[in-house]
Amino acid sequence: MIEKLFHLREFRTDIRTEVVAGLTTFMTMAYILAVNPNILSASGMDAEAVLIATCLAAFLEQCAWL
Repeated sequence: MIEKLFHLREFRTDIRTEVVAGLTTFMTMAYILAVNPNILSASGMDAEAVLIATCLAAFLEQCAWL
């Protein structure tokens, strides 16, 4: 069923590779969302504003792929 939905063989991949890629992407974004505001707030920027800007930038990046 998953093969028919995502055409994994056509893209020369498998479910394990895709799950690891998804988890890696999720963990990377979670790290960036946690650390980026702390780093930039040390330079005097508002941490909440930086968090919102980072979230919006990540969202827009994903929309660009659609």
